[in-house]
Amino acid sequence: MNKEEILAKLSEIFREELDNEDITLTEETTANDVEEWDSLSHIQLIVAVEKAFKVRFTSSEIQSWNTVGEMASSIASKL
Repeated sequence: MNKEEILAKLSEIFREELDNEDITLTEETTANDVEEWDSLSHIQLIVAVEKAFKVRFTSSEIQSWNTVGEMASSIASKL
């Protein structure tokens, strides 16, 4: 699975979890760019991403992400 495919799948997950069909993620997207993405929804997103990709993240990995691109890179490294 390449980074574009991961981003597409992440976009689907974010749309479903945040209940916003208008979300389109890029590698540069941050939580500040998505109105519904707050600290509580962040946890829900991480759980949904781990389940969808069948991966697990450490808390230090999660805290190191500043953009969706960094999240996608972590996913890619585990697939």
